[in-house]
Amino acid sequence: MSERKEMDSEIPGLTIGISGPARKGTAQRLISLGLRLHGARTHYIRPGSNTNVPLLDGLVLSGGTHVHPERYGQQPQVTAHYDLKRDATDRRLLEEAERIGIPVLGVCRGAQFINVFHGGSLCQNVTPLRVNTRHRPLLLPMQTVRLVTPSRLGGLMQSSVIGANRIHSQAIKRLGKNLRVVALDNDHFVQAIENTHEQWLMGVQWHPEYLLYHSGHRRIFQEFVQAALNFKLSRLEPETEESVLELRSQER
Repeated sequence: MSERKEMDSEIPGLTIGISGPARKGTAQRLISLGLRLHGARTHYIRPGSNTNVPLLDGLVLSGGTHVHPERYGQQPQVTAHYDLKRDATDRRLLEEAERIGIPVLGVCRGAQFINVFHGGSLCQNVTPLRVNTRHRPLLLPMQTVRLVTPSRLGGLMQSSVIGANRIHSQAIKRLGKNLRVVALDNDHFVQAIENTHEQWLMGVQWHPEYLLYHSGHRRIFQEFVQAALNFKLSRLEPETEESVLELRSQER
């Protein structure tokens, strides 16, 4: 009941962009629900969109097709679907978001894209490399994930070991710059990353949008919405005397 009240009491003007495929799917709709449960409005961003990023208060890079290997210096090694227009759009969105400091949440492909954007690489097919984990996709939280503590994610989940789902066949290989690993599965594949500077940025390899019935996974969206709200409020704060003087000196 309390969450229903949260959904009904939308935070005025708080808008979060959700980048996804040309055709919005179940995952993107559930991400929108997870955000709206905590008061945010959402704006869907399709490949090729010219969305004005500075007007957003937060950005979600959702799941979907594989990131094209040329973006991390490789050629395709598996048969997969690629969306070059979406790769280009997500890169533009991330560039703008990081320049401004907008909070970013990456889900599955989104986490992988964040890593590639920061100069990292991907393992194009982890399935034959699995030893201690199941090969088949899991929508239920039956995959064991071990969290690094202290970390933002560890604080949210309130546990060092959680259950998560698994739909991906790729994973982070070489970690990108200014990122740190905050979760691993039982085969030591990266399951979550965070940045090492002030901007709120997190990437999770699983799909928390399918686990909204679980309080821990739901808190990922709650914390992200709170980060977006904090960012919005920080932009609305009156300029300090120092910043006004600096601006005037630049104008001269």
